[in-house]
Amino acid sequence: NCTVYSTGQKMSRYLFLCFFLFQLVYSELPSNQITTMNTLYEVLRNYTASGNAWNRDPNPCLWRGVSCSSGDSTITAISLSWLSPSASDFLPILCQIDTLQSIDVSAIYLSSIPDGFLTGCGGITGLKLLNFSRNRLVGSLPNFDGFAVLEYLDLSRNLFTGNIGLQLNGLVSLKGLNLGFNHFDGSVPTSLGKLMLLEQLVLSANNFKGKIPEEIGNCKNLTLIDLSVNQLSGSVPDIFGDLSKLELLILSSNTLSGGIPVFLLNITTLLRFAANQNNFTGTIPPGISRYLENLDLSYNMLNGSIPVDLLTPPNLQFVDLSNNLLEGSVPANISSSLVRLRLGGNLLNGTIPSSSLGILQNLTYLELESNMLTGTIPPELGSCNSLALLNLAENRLTGSLPVQLSNLGNIQVIKLQHNNLVGEIPDQFSQMTLLQTLNISWNYLNGSIPHSVSSLDLVHLDLHGNNLSGSIPDSIGSLYSLLELQLGSNQLTGAITLLPRSLQIALNLSNNNFEGPIPDSLSRLTGLEVLDLSNNRFSGEIPTFLSTMESLTLLVLSNNQLSGVIPNFKSRVTLVVTGNKNLINATTTNSNPSPSEKNKKVAVWVVVAAAAAGVVAVGIIAVIAMSISRRFYRISDEHPGLMVEDDLSQPKVIERKLLTANPIHSSNIDFAKAMEVVTHPSSIVLKTRFSTYYEVIMPSGKSYYVKKLNWSNKIFQLHSHEKFGEELEVLGKLSNSNVMIPLAYVLSVGSAYLFYELAEKGTLHDVLHDNLGNDLDWASRYSIAVGIAQGLAFLHGYTSGPILLLDLSSKSILLKSFKEPQVGDIELCKVIDPSKNTGSLSTIAGSVGYIPPEYAYTMRVTMAGNVYSFGILLLELLTGKPAVSNGTELARWVLSKPAQQDKWDHILDFRVAKKSSLAARSQMASILRIALACVSISPEARPNMKSVLRMLINAR
Repeated sequence: NCTVYSTGQKMSRYLFLCFFLFQLVYSELPSNQITTMNTLYEVLRNYTASGNAWNRDPNPCLWRGVSCSSGDSTITAISLSWLSPSASDFLPILCQIDTLQSIDVSAIYLSSIPDGFLTGCGGITGLKLLNFSRNRLVGSLPNFDGFAVLEYLDLSRNLFTGNIGLQLNGLVSLKGLNLGFNHFDGSVPTSLGKLMLLEQLVLSANNFKGKIPEEIGNCKNLTLIDLSVNQLSGSVPDIFGDLSKLELLILSSNTLSGGIPVFLLNITTLLRFAANQNNFTGTIPPGISRYLENLDLSYNMLNGSIPVDLLTPPNLQFVDLSNNLLEGSVPANISSSLVRLRLGGNLLNGTIPSSSLGILQNLTYLELESNMLTGTIPPELGSCNSLALLNLAENRLTGSLPVQLSNLGNIQVIKLQHNNLVGEIPDQFSQMTLLQTLNISWNYLNGSIPHSVSSLDLVHLDLHGNNLSGSIPDSIGSLYSLLELQLGSNQLTGAITLLPRSLQIALNLSNNNFEGPIPDSLSRLTGLEVLDLSNNRFSGEIPTFLSTMESLTLLVLSNNQLSGVIPNFKSRVTLVVTGNKNLINATTTNSNPSPSEKNKKVAVWVVVAAAAAGVVAVGIIAVIAMSISRRFYRISDEHPGLMVEDDLSQPKVIERKLLTANPIHSSNIDFAKAMEVVTHPSSIVLKTRFSTYYEVIMPSGKSYYVKKLNWSNKIFQLHSHEKFGEELEVLGKLSNSNVMIPLAYVLSVGSAYLFYELAEKGTLHDVLHDNLGNDLDWASRYSIAVGIAQGLAFLHGYTSGPILLLDLSSKSILLKSFKEPQVGDIELCKVIDPSKNTGSLSTIAGSVGYIPPEYAYTMRVTMAGNVYSFGILLLELLTGKPAVSNGTELARWVLSKPAQQDKWDHILDFRVAKKSSLAARSQMASILRIALACVSISPEARPNMKSVLRMLINAR
């Protein structure tokens, strides 16, 4: 360090000395490397929006992404992954730096690798790492002649095609090879067996066919083999048993067959074996888990019993044997280190072992559903202190609900439906303060619904199909997060008082003993989608408020004692009123189907509504991940100066501001008119998880959307009106035709209102699934897919930090035309806090069917989570199916189908495929592969949105 003294003479002397010393150090970098870096600078400066690729310090060793040897004597590594070049002509320049050991040019939209780079850099004697991942490289795999000392080559997540032959033969020093997420086909090259130093081999998510070559077993240093998501067949080569250093063997999502290889139990280093979603048969070899931490054999055709020693190894943490043909009992001895045990969807019988449960302090997920288990629920489960999910549904369990379950302080989901349980619901269940889903439907429970249930923060409560009696507790109205309440098929009576405003998915009170008029208290459920009051003794007229419930899609009033004139309902409402003798159709009819026609639909609708909570088990989704604290509900606790507005009152405006400079909008937007319209529920056109959209017709005649955000929901970190206004102005400065950009905003005492251009065609969900799907040919669907991807890639690449979507679904995609989508419900990360969701809608995770599996482990909204949701949107466009149908998530349905591309025709929407050309159907198949990559179980395995967009544009 050079100290600057106070006197002018000393200051000059030391400044000169500092400059001299810097020049001395700087001069150690060879002049030819300085010249090369300056040349590189001039080339790359044209590829950045600022026109300046680097902060051009005199010493290139101080440039971003540049690493030098000790003393800055030579350049050893260059990483340009933070740039966005549009051409690859700069690559040969790098080869002039003959001391390079590492080159990272990942994720910068390269479309080719110039021959000059391959010939030039092949001669660098110390080059050990090349990273070309996450680009848009096309064509066949290049020849890497001359790269004799290269140790790591990453070409993953590109668009390479064709077979792999001898292109890699010269890489005799290679230790790591990643070719995953490309379009390679043909067989896995046997020449890989010549790479004797290879330690990591990743070929996942390609089109490789045929058998796994035995030659790979010659690479004795392998620690990782990932061949997942291909079309490989045959058995696992026995020679793999000689890979004494192997740690990870991932073979998921192929069509491999035969038995689970016995030799795996001899590999003492093996930590993870994933062979799920294949065609393996036979029994599970004893001892296979001896050294493992993670074992996944789910979705195969394995039979026989589970080996008694399978769950005992001390290092074992994750075991998934679900959806096989296993029988016999659950092993009694279970390792205390086990975190997740999935045995659902088999033929297991016998009782749930209790002897080991007391020591399972790490067990977080226990899933034994859809078997034939008998006996009682072991009270010892109450000692599993870490348990977050308990799923024992669809078995033959008997006895009462153990009071000891109330000791599960971390439990968030309990699913015990379709068993033979008896007795009452224990009052002590109120101690499970984190419980969000309680499903004990279709048992033989009796007694009343305990008042103590109101002390929970439930999101889904399903007590359907029991023998419960008495009235609905008044206190149930304080369940501020409740989305679904299923109380049908019991013996409930009494008055129906205030129910939670938050109810959205369904309220089912059917097949009980309720009587009298339909209560006015139901009018407050403005967000409810399904209401079933059938098979009771309700009398009097159908209240008109039911016809004004904006979110209602299904109303079942059959088999009651209702009379009078049936009100006019909107066409989107399916109304079932059969079995009421004194009802009269209105003289002015609407476009509803007749009751007889609707009866044909109602069963399907009821199944879908009832299954909405059931699909949580696919990934446990975010219902598990969220721990919503009651303290967030009372806004006055933290902001005593703020009040919550009455829903019907005129908003008390604090601030209003135009964000757009477009004179058309500035002259048309009338704030006073908009604030008048948003007080009328009849103006609501769309409700999403976090927003309500109103259509406002301005005095000029031009229409706009006004989106209302609930100020009282702490998910929006408003802090102050001023702070929130600043963040809205940031959103208003965005510019992308595929993103809904706010044109103006109004901040009131209790809410924020954002103004947008009107999307003429409504939501993608409406167009795809409400009988308009025939209007969308493949060209339109492809344009929509690309448009959404462009919007998401723009949001994820925003320079001030990525903008994430709280609820990306087909209901949050608005269509200006059948080829012009807009992504809605965007918020800056600075504005949202997932841990503080308190609204009357669902948890931050998003809509059922779009929620990625990792939300079982984290509450964070991530870019990878958005990519998963986009993958579901692609599947909707390709199949024409909704995200959830008949209780099955679309991703699971597609993944259950054969992996071979020639068998994908039955997955694609027949209405579209039959009218499309051969080229269009080929493009649909290519995009299906992209969708499958997006919905990968592993967040790390999903491409980023920039790569997805690139793949979509290049899909042929």
